[in-house]
Amino acid sequence: MTVLFAPAKLTTSLRVAGVRDDGLHTIDAEMVTVDLYDELHISDGWGATMEGPAIGSLDVVDLGDQNLVCRAMRRVGIEHHVRIVKNIPAQAGLGGGSSNAAAILQWSGYSDVVGAAELGADVAFCLVGGRARVSGIGEIVEPLPDADRTFTLFTPPFGCATPAVYQAWDRLGGPSGEFGNDLEAAAISIEPRMAQWRDHVASLVGQRPRLAGSGSTWFVEGAFVAEG
Repeated sequence: MTVLFAPAKLTTSLRVAGVRDDGLHTIDAEMVTVDLYDELHISDGWGATMEGPAIGSLDVVDLGDQNLVCRAMRRVGIEHHVRIVKNIPAQAGLGGGSSNAAAILQWSGYSDVVGAAELGADVAFCLVGGRARVSGIGEIVEPLPDADRTFTLFTPPFGCATPAVYQAWDRLGGPSGEFGNDLEAAAISIEPRMAQWRDHVASLVGQRPRLAGSGSTWFVEGAFVAEG
């Protein structure tokens, strides 16, 4: 059995640059790889299942045939069964599903960033990893010098669906974010508890947190051990 490790990504800044004719949003963002990982256990067979602490259940979930991991395997022409042990929360803005797909592509020797972005916008960055400026719909990944930085993540027990957040951004008239992320107001509009979590985190660590991607994770730079 082969075991792959798929790291989460953190979007440290995000500007929505525009909307294409096909409805997809273009961005100008900085993304970094962080040391939070899913495990992919690869064996004979076909398909993908998910288990682990991040799914909030002891059950094993069959992901079906259209999940990102299966689509990545079809892209590179391989057939395996992948058991995903989830440590990266879903719908948290941390790119867990995209990272899983990118791990399959990397393992198979696939390096086409544009092709990776066709599977999902964040798959391209996750294929490259490190620290990068990401633009277009995610397919333009420009590596940046590594930086020794520490982030503390605060993920609520609920998620934000990325398509819904971008749709809300459109409905709100395309607001700009004052704190490095244009999607903050949109995320809060579809999930009002996000504002409560933002304020709670600020009270714990003494600084205003920033939104990771489309949410629901808030983050601050630096190491904090918070209680409550």
